[in-house]
Amino acid sequence: MRLDLLVRNANIRTLDESRPTARSLGVLHGRIVGLDDDVDHLPARRVLDAGGATVLPGFNDAHCHTAWFGLTLSQLDVSGCRTTDEVYAAVAAYAENLAPDAWVIGAGLDHNKMGGNYPHRAHLDRAAGGRPVWLKHTSGHACVVNTPVLDAAGALAPGFTDPKGGVVSRDEHGLPDGLLEETAQSLVQRQVLPYPVETIADAVNAATRHYLSEGITSFTEAGIGGGWIGHSPVELAAYQRARDTGRLHTRAQLMAASDVLHPLTAHADDDIALGLDLGIRTGFGDDRLSLGPVKIFLDGSLLGRTAAVTEPFCGCPHDEAEAANPTGYFQNDPASMTDLVVDAHRAGWTVAAHAIGDRAVDLALDAFTRAQRVKPRAGVLHRIEHAGVVRPDQLARFAEAGVVPVPQHNFLHTFGDAMAAALGPERTAWSYRLRSFLDLGLPVPGSSDRPVAPGAPLPAIQSMVTRLTETGVPYGPDESVPLLAALRAWTDGSAQATGFGGRKGRLVPGQLADLTVLDGDPVRSDPDLIGAIPVLATLVGGEPAYDPHGLTRTPVPPSPAAPEAVRPQENAS
Repeated sequence: MRLDLLVRNANIRTLDESRPTARSLGVLHGRIVGLDDDVDHLPARRVLDAGGATVLPGFNDAHCHTAWFGLTLSQLDVSGCRTTDEVYAAVAAYAENLAPDAWVIGAGLDHNKMGGNYPHRAHLDRAAGGRPVWLKHTSGHACVVNTPVLDAAGALAPGFTDPKGGVVSRDEHGLPDGLLEETAQSLVQRQVLPYPVETIADAVNAATRHYLSEGITSFTEAGIGGGWIGHSPVELAAYQRARDTGRLHTRAQLMAASDVLHPLTAHADDDIALGLDLGIRTGFGDDRLSLGPVKIFLDGSLLGRTAAVTEPFCGCPHDEAEAANPTGYFQNDPASMTDLVVDAHRAGWTVAAHAIGDRAVDLALDAFTRAQRVKPRAGVLHRIEHAGVVRPDQLARFAEAGVVPVPQHNFLHTFGDAMAAALGPERTAWSYRLRSFLDLGLPVPGSSDRPVAPGAPLPAIQSMVTRLTETGVPYGPDESVPLLAALRAWTDGSAQATGFGGRKGRLVPGQLADLTVLDGDPVRSDPDLIGAIPVLATLVGGEPAYDPHGLTRTPVPPSPAAPEAVRPQENAS
């Protein structure tokens, strides 16, 4: 047998408890076929001599926004702004190079880093020279626009009412100030979207190339096709285009936004009343590109204080809208959202319910419990995305319902100080848990919510262990876990949570040969330095997808031996 790839001279951490380490690994047809003595003697089409580097399973981001992230790479970046004046200056400089009627589209806005202040539409009007402005909040749950955008949306007209599940913020005179929360963002999106398929495919190309440099080999795109999270009603076609043209560089699972589900007329025995045409649902596709859960938004965000919590957020409200909603709000009527969860479950979907506040977590758990009572389904892994605040009395319900929590621990460093200020000490200890979920025996995946926060896996793994905010303050330290548990979350935990358990996530025979090569061993590193370990190479299905140092080489066959010279016979005479 000739291998497609032989990895040798490596510090392989398989993340398999029965055989945790190895020094060599063989790959054939995209899958691992053996370790150490089973493959050392075999010839191979390619050889990766790791030179003692550490090899791990490829990282798997179970909740991110890939197309959105890819689009931000070509938009105005305001994430470094610390005052509103800096935002206005950035907008003015960016607008100078645009046509008079072009849009100024920016990303990374964070009012928490600007003293709680948002830019005002009037100042944006002047900075942009009258061009329409759309600045997306880093949370994804709000944005700031200027007068031309509000005027085109009809939001400046007398008697305008806020969209259900959203807020158009107003100043002290009762006039819109430019801030749009939650579903109110549709007022600007309707003016810009949909993006062309080629634009989205290019964004996927840029994003997944970046992922490879961080060791990511798989991801779950957390919402396509509709709602305020989608970019086009044919967004799946953009991913197929990216795959067909070599622009999808990693494995991808796609969540369908619940807005795209619609009534179906199937046979009564099928119990499929809601879904996508042809009955396509969770699980359709292959190991490279597949359809995952349906994504349902129940509440908002902690950063914007729109998450649905049971007790009011701490501190004084920053405006009248927050004063009117001191415990956040739901995205829709709770009964309607529960019915949607149940109908999707009945139709065979896995459901991913976005629930950050503990009040929203209650709603999600109630909905999943009711769904299983209406139609029991063994083995389904419904998810609660973020699970940002989980009270002690809610923990056991996760295990009882078999619901997978999907928290983002990279938030702790980036947003921990702001989240702690919003929640107070008691709820901070309940926030973005990890150890408590693992102690219940639940699979907990690694995920980033990128571009809401920086998404590199190794810094996120460091946060799982250290749980420190940007200012070095411990954030719920009792939820810290050992390093190996954090590594398993970003590999095998994500595989289990996304329905690929047993197919990837560990370096064992039979699983997909998705590998990350690191210039350092996280297990032996100082916990505070884990995030700084360089990624040397990333392989998907045993093929080098990122290898800037040329570690993977084609062996040079030995030169054929020269024929032995014929010595002339000595004269016998």
